[in-house]
Amino acid sequence: MAPAITLAADAPTLSPANTGFMLICSALVMLMTPGLAFFYGGMVRVKSTLNMLMMSFISLGIVTILWVLYGFSVAFGTDKGSLVGWDGDFVGLSGIGITELWDGYTIPIYVFAVFQLMFAVLTPALISGALADRVKFSAWALFIALWATIVYFPVAHWVWGTGGWAFELGVIDFAGGTAVHINAGAAALGVILVIGKRIGFKKDPMRPHSLPWTMLGAGLLWFGWFGFNAGSWLGNDDGVGALMFINTQVATAAAMLAWLVYEKIRHGAFTSLGAASGAVAGLVAITPSGGSCSPLGAIAIGAIAGVLCAMAVGLKYRFGYDDSLDVVGVHLVGGVVGSLLVGFFATGGGQSDVAGLFYGGGLDQFWKQCAGVGGVLAYSLIVSAVLAFALDKTIGMRVDEDDEVSGIDQAEHAETAYDYSGAGGGTVARQAVPAPGAATPKDPKNTKKVDA
Repeated sequence: MAPAITLAADAPTLSPANTGFMLICSALVMLMTPGLAFFYGGMVRVKSTLNMLMMSFISLGIVTILWVLYGFSVAFGTDKGSLVGWDGDFVGLSGIGITELWDGYTIPIYVFAVFQLMFAVLTPALISGALADRVKFSAWALFIALWATIVYFPVAHWVWGTGGWAFELGVIDFAGGTAVHINAGAAALGVILVIGKRIGFKKDPMRPHSLPWTMLGAGLLWFGWFGFNAGSWLGNDDGVGALMFINTQVATAAAMLAWLVYEKIRHGAFTSLGAASGAVAGLVAITPSGGSCSPLGAIAIGAIAGVLCAMAVGLKYRFGYDDSLDVVGVHLVGGVVGSLLVGFFATGGGQSDVAGLFYGGGLDQFWKQCAGVGGVLAYSLIVSAVLAFALDKTIGMRVDEDDEVSGIDQAEHAETAYDYSGAGGGTVARQAVPAPGAATPKDPKNTKKVDA
């Protein structure tokens, strides 16, 4: 049979609706990085607040420039040996026409590039939560640049780039369970094993300084995640994006409730931190799986992730690694759970006809998911640890002990998050006290003001 001839009339044409939709989704994903900054910023102590915010914000600057210069080419250029891509037209985004379409889709290449850029920005920012209170800002900035280049860009090609080994194997990762969350969580574990614990870990109280900030950050993440997930279908023509949208909401709700129930049973209280963390765990778990499962499957995936992640955050105390804000417990564990459960809950009626074990598909897809999870986890863990070790032995990764104790905000940024100096003009609690020799403390004529 002769091969079919594709006529010009049959080729995709630019869709204003899909293009506008994807630009909105890109903006939503960009919002997730400031949302992450608030989520993490509220969980640290006052003396580390600005540093935590800056560790997320700096990724917006560094990764954006690297993405334009060569990151997009490495991640989504023509495949080179199933490991990286490269396309000279993508270098500097200079060889791309403004109406040139991403292959097989109805959106311009520029729109696809900026959407994927926001993923690249967010992923290294996720790592920062594990390193709170103790990392030099200059070393962190250099780590981001190296990690994005050596780890994120190639892994994005493995998972989503045509020709990437995981893509060709058939690993399902709708929006980043492996490329984003397992990648960042494994990197966080690798780095903290190298740089060590905070001073006072398991001894001093290290409670969140602003849980309202954390709840606000979780809400911004939840809001932005609709663009993160639904936008990953790159259009809105066949209902798969809508399936992912509703599954995102459903799984997040289920995970939050499951975390709170576990927390109540285990610790006796429903905490706001648990609600925020549970919601994020659900968002993480549904990211790889939501395009392939039903809403009922999303409830199950979210609930399982909520309980397992709630259990996992306590492992740092048992094994002695200082994952400051539970990046390993939420993102690594949640990403693994969501990715592997594709092999059980894929219905065959969503993003592809692949069915999981519960829908008659056997374990074939599960083993593919295991390969994707294991490959990304091992690569990111090892390379991230090597990068951290190299930086620590050259420029040093950690701040001085005195600076860590007194506060990294002042040491690294010459600022503090809150300025109380204007609250009372330097005078606290001006109260009337008896002057020497006064007959009675109730005599208003015999009093003087004392500054605390």
